[in-house]
Amino acid sequence: MHSNCQLRALLFFPAMLISGLELGYLYGASKAPIRAKQGMVASSERLASQIGIDTLKKGGNAVDAAVAVGFALAVTHPSAGNLGGGGFMMIRFATGETACIDYRETAPATAGRNVYLDNSGQIVPMASTQGYRASGVPGTPAGLCLAQKKYGRLSLKEVIQPSIDLAEQGFLVSDHLSDSLRGAAPLLELFAESRRVYLNNGKYFESGERLTQKDLAWSLKAIRDKGADGFYRGEVAARIAAAYKPHGSWMTAEDLLEYEPKLRTPLRGSYRGYDVIAMPPPSSGGTVLLEMLNALEGFDVSSMGAGSSRTIHLMTEVMRHAFRDRAELMGDTDFVKVPTSRLILKSYASEFRKRFNPGKASDSLALPARVLPANEASETTHFSVVDKDGNAVANTYTLNGGYGSGVTIEGTGILMNNEMDDFTSKPGVPNAYGLIQSDANAIVRGKRPLSAMTPTFLLREGKLSLVVGSPGGPTIINTVLQVIVNVVDFGMTIQEAIDAPRFHHQWLPDELRMEIHGFSDDATKALEARGHRLAFRGFMGDAEGIMLEPKTGMRLGASDPRGDGQTIGY
Repeated sequence: MHSNCQLRALLFFPAMLISGLELGYLYGASKAPIRAKQGMVASSERLASQIGIDTLKKGGNAVDAAVAVGFALAVTHPSAGNLGGGGFMMIRFATGETACIDYRETAPATAGRNVYLDNSGQIVPMASTQGYRASGVPGTPAGLCLAQKKYGRLSLKEVIQPSIDLAEQGFLVSDHLSDSLRGAAPLLELFAESRRVYLNNGKYFESGERLTQKDLAWSLKAIRDKGADGFYRGEVAARIAAAYKPHGSWMTAEDLLEYEPKLRTPLRGSYRGYDVIAMPPPSSGGTVLLEMLNALEGFDVSSMGAGSSRTIHLMTEVMRHAFRDRAELMGDTDFVKVPTSRLILKSYASEFRKRFNPGKASDSLALPARVLPANEASETTHFSVVDKDGNAVANTYTLNGGYGSGVTIEGTGILMNNEMDDFTSKPGVPNAYGLIQSDANAIVRGKRPLSAMTPTFLLREGKLSLVVGSPGGPTIINTVLQVIVNVVDFGMTIQEAIDAPRFHHQWLPDELRMEIHGFSDDATKALEARGHRLAFRGFMGDAEGIMLEPKTGMRLGASDPRGDGQTIGY
């Protein structure tokens, strides 16, 4: 396994200039995608991917495999894999039927729009990001059980047992997990149970040591035997409620009983001959992605060159405008009106193209008024699955920040989310990801917080072409956008498209974030000359993607070298 430093050298070693074209990316070698004839799983962790493949080989379909991976990541990838969080699952069947399962967390009954403000109306530091009162009601067990029951072929026991075995018998800690746990120590050591389980009582887990999680195995067995009721009713729920009782009964047994996943209608759009199927609100990802693709479609992006300042400037301006809409208009459509259908119109995108200045960066705070009326109303992980019949799943789920709130419920092994930070604690004040959000995303009992998760399918002539998604907070949407543009406009393989260096703009703060490795001085200087404020950061995202080769039907898979994932096929 390569270290991150080695991967930087492999991916972004300077290449020769192409005559007559500004050098944008410092290209280097990119390995070929993984090829398989039948099934494929791309996830952020090797053992979870293998469990997914084993599930397919046992006769399970893509949904069975995805559910198996989801439960496995709760064991092997605790920074984001979870029982105590939530997410979104997109399913596309070989018949052409699609399904969306929204299992996003909800605000508990105790929560209200001003719950994170002090008496003077100011935000209490870390109140929504750390500790017991940072958590929403988890949705993952309900979402995974619904998917398996409604769309799977195997029994829940067959799908979940491998994860129980992993938790009970343990697995060897990788370099990546060892480093991740040490990095999270300042958060995890604040809570006795998290310190015991994940920090080995302060001794830390070294690479190659065995991590066993007997309490988590107990919780998984309860779900195996009773389905979602094993989590939301009975002893698991009682232990969760008991843990929160000394903290103002922030989450109660009633909150858990009331939780329900939602079946949503997917959003549909198109880009240069491809059909795009994306997640609807309360995920903002699909709406923002389609809005940006619509805007780009009016430009000859391929002629601008991958990684050139012209391409990055155009895409940055597209991001700026779409993220402004996200901030000001979007929330849970069960509670507020969101003009989704109008935001994803091609005609709405044409208004951006009229205003686009190829030579100058916009001022985020001085963007012109919309033609659309506004009153119409850290850590995440993604996995992609395609089975032998062509059924596909794109699933993104999360604890929000790495290791969530830091709280592990005693006797259950369940690490809880800090998803309440994705609500608007105070309009106009940025959250942990620097996102400005509006009153449309205010905290209300039972409401789902706005999300950036963007599980996505691309189809070509009615046939599945691409399954992709990524973690990364607000950078998720722009990671998926760049993978799609790299494939469609620049003809990259799925591995090349995922390997390529990334950039991000989210309206506010008004800065163009760029990965610190991979962009040429020529490109960055040209961007600064246009007025962009550059901020160089570490890696963005951890995309997991699968393409289908049109002529052969071969599955071509890729895991992001920025993470520790692995694509496995058969």
